[in-house]
Amino acid sequence: MIITNKPIVVTIERLSHSYGGAEGGPPILQDVALDVREGEVVGLLGRSGSGKSTLLRSIAGLVEPSEGELTFVPDANGKPRSVSMVFQSFALMPWLTVLQNVELGLEAQRVPAEERRRRAIAAIDLIGLDGFENAFPKELSGGMRQRVGLARALVVEPSLLLMDEPFSALDVLTAETLRTDLLDLWGEDKLGIASILIVTHNIEEAVLMCDRILVLSSNPGRIAAEFRVDLPQPRDRLDPHFRDLVEQIYARMTQRAPASVTNPESLVEHGMDRPLPDVSVNSLAGLIEEVEAAPFSGRAPLSALADTLQLEIDDLFPIIETLQLLQFIDVNDGDAVLTKRGAAFAQETVDQRKANFRRTLETHVRLASHIRKVLDERRSHQAPARRFRDELEDHMSPDFAATTLRAVTEWGRYAELFAFDDDEDQFTLEDPA
Repeated sequence: MIITNKPIVVTIERLSHSYGGAEGGPPILQDVALDVREGEVVGLLGRSGSGKSTLLRSIAGLVEPSEGELTFVPDANGKPRSVSMVFQSFALMPWLTVLQNVELGLEAQRVPAEERRRRAIAAIDLIGLDGFENAFPKELSGGMRQRVGLARALVVEPSLLLMDEPFSALDVLTAETLRTDLLDLWGEDKLGIASILIVTHNIEEAVLMCDRILVLSSNPGRIAAEFRVDLPQPRDRLDPHFRDLVEQIYARMTQRAPASVTNPESLVEHGMDRPLPDVSVNSLAGLIEEVEAAPFSGRAPLSALADTLQLEIDDLFPIIETLQLLQFIDVNDGDAVLTKRGAAFAQETVDQRKANFRRTLETHVRLASHIRKVLDERRSHQAPARRFRDELEDHMSPDFAATTLRAVTEWGRYAELFAFDDDEDQFTLEDPA
């Protein structure tokens, strides 16, 4: 159902947030604007670094934005809005029983003990855990613990329920069951809340659950696209309209990456001015082989790859982007397409693959060629890794610098472009004994 004229629960204008607050640091979110209305489930999709969780925590009041306005609009009766949050990690107190964990929020609101118990038992019954009131978290499965977290969020009767990847820590079957139960309760209007705002890394999950999906760009996070899901509940993953929307979202979320790497002159900056993902050679080779093999035969929809390899976007996209950088694949309309170089790599012997990989590193990853150049120029053919980390930290954070150097070190060793002595933290042209 599309919600366009229902009352607004929360409105956000020009919201920005940076590490270190308003005084500086890399921006996490920039100029985010959105409304959440009564009766809708809104999904936030984006890669790591897009600020999804930061946005959710800003709405919850756990993070103070550097700039912008966040306003909760009273309901039709003038009653103030409230929020509650379900976390990915359950966040239960292990020394408290299920009932005591659910009562925590009510206790903080100074609700009398008798009413607190009544409301907590009702919430536990609602989410299907009656009979476990006196159990401790260690006695519960992951799915049951997340149900406790949901009951604890619902018992305070919030206007807006915030959910931060609530199913990502669960196995596939448990997540599906809990997701279905939540949607059933929402559809039957038993949750007692006005709206849900959910962060997810799973595109299919977003299409299954949400009335509206917002895609955030990365570094900094901005709302890059909005998709309205006009499909009746319950939704069928095999429905052609469902699959088409999933494909549209995959295509939109991969638009930016090709634009940043199709200009050959910009490629050489990767690894020096731009961070690199820490993706293993095995992951790169495995994805090339998957795309090359039947049934894809050189062209694979990203959604199909994600299903086949059981990868969510935060796992799949770094591999895809690295292969784009190395020009082993292109991404066209949400499909991964092997380039001539990628198709050749899939058919080559081990030694031929190493030579192919070395050529592409020297051509397209400036840090790799820079390390090799320094080693060639030095009489000892050695250089400390600290030297390159310091150079990288002129352009990126220490964490990104460490990740980038770690990735290039593995790639360079595989390609036999250089060697690395881990004990000495030193690059060399000869493998240490």
